[in-house]
Amino acid sequence: MKLGIASFIAGLFVIAACSQPMQKSTAAESTTPPSTPVPLPQAFLPDGYAINLELALTPEEISTGLMFRPSLAENRGMLFLFDRPRLPAFWMKNMQIPLDLVFLDGAGSVVDVIADVQPCAAEPCPNYPPSSPAQAVLEVGSGVASAHGIEAGAILQFERVPGYPVPAGE
Repeated sequence: MKLGIASFIAGLFVIAACSQPMQKSTAAESTTPPSTPVPLPQAFLPDGYAINLELALTPEEISTGLMFRPSLAENRGMLFLFDRPRLPAFWMKNMQIPLDLVFLDGAGSVVDVIADVQPCAAEPCPNYPPSSPAQAVLEVGSGVASAHGIEAGAILQFERVPGYPVPAGE
């Protein structure tokens, strides 16, 4: 009988030990360096002010843009890039915030600015094309262009924007 009780108690210990959660080893975790955030693409305005950019590259990103967003921080914007110069017409359907539209050539020079474009309340929504062909369009919050010296002829600098500005001769 003592052997039976001892075996029973030993069995309970085995079951209890097997049902305990395994301890995680921290050796691998401590040797992995912490991840560093990837810097965002940026535009530098004529006065040196930096805008953190979202890039609109795919047809879906280009057609959606900043739609449905309730706000846009002054230091944020969206850059639309095109494979060649064109007359892109923008509209404000499904927009909730007014924007400044900054049309740029391939070198980052401003070809046109359409300021304080208001959201479209009812269709038909007007289109906003530039006066000259553009290869990129920077959307920023209304008032940013005038506050930071963005006007036709100004040159914006860009960092971490793949393929833009376009190298001379392309």
